Amino acid sequence: MQTAMNMIALNTGNSRTQMGRFVDGSFTDVVSLPNEDLPAIIDQVVTWWTYLPDEHDSPPKAVLIASVDDEVAQRIESTLKDQLSEAPYRLGQDLPIPIAEELDPETLTGADRLLNAAAAWSSAQQACVVVDAGTCITVDFIDGAGTFHGGAIAPGARMQLESMHRNTDALPEIDFVVPDADPFGRSTTQAMLHGVYHGIRGTVRNLIELYAEHYGAWPMVVATGGDAERIFGDDELIDRIVPNLTLMGIANAAKQVLADDEASES
Repeated sequence: MQTAMNMIALNTGNSRTQMGRFVDGSFTDVVSLPNEDLPAIIDQVVTWWTYLPDEHDSPPKAVLIASVDDEVAQRIESTLKDQLSEAPYRLGQDLPIPIAEELDPETLTGADRLLNAAAAWSSAQQACVVVDAGTCITVDFIDGAGTFHGGAIAPGARMQLESMHRNTDALPEIDFVVPDADPFGRSTTQAMLHGVYHGIRGTVRNLIELYAEHYGAWPMVVATGGDAERIFGDDELIDRIVPNLTLMGIANAAKQVLADDEASES
């Protein structure tokens, strides 16, 4: 059964679109571009598409889009339909995300959270927690059978800093960096950074312990997202940091659905 694919995976987040090119099932390139730079996103996809193998005996190829910003994703999809030989697929719409869920019936969970969960469990094959440190911080639990149970959503580091600046008269606008080693914030900037950095780490630690207590076993913890290395690089509770976890989830979904369909038709 054919499971390898040549594909371009796009993960459209709240501010940036991460793109990965897969050849014969392996990463060859990863690029991240701001959502507002649509021409650059389209140009990158079209260029990669041109150079994907297209011989008769090559694996099937496709463009797949996952998104938490439907407006941006729709613009990307519509433009690519006019420029590629095959229309892109939308995860969660054209293609299912292959993971079981135990959630409230009315819940609409972001595709990125489900794809992260599917990719983490596919690799670990055991109960795990996925921490995504991006615009928001999400901390989600997947049980040992591979069922997604949801979790928690909190403001990310930059969102917290921006909120403090916008909603006070005295707190400055600053970029997020790791605070200095002095445990006391001896300046306003360092006090803000310590509050955000240690607040996120403490929140994640508390949630992991809560999930483990409820589940009755300690799960593997996987971190991803643009701030994962900065916040959790030295955190002993984090077993793995996987920057491209969502792209891996897109690739896994494509392998399980598109490539298997191709094989069944041949």
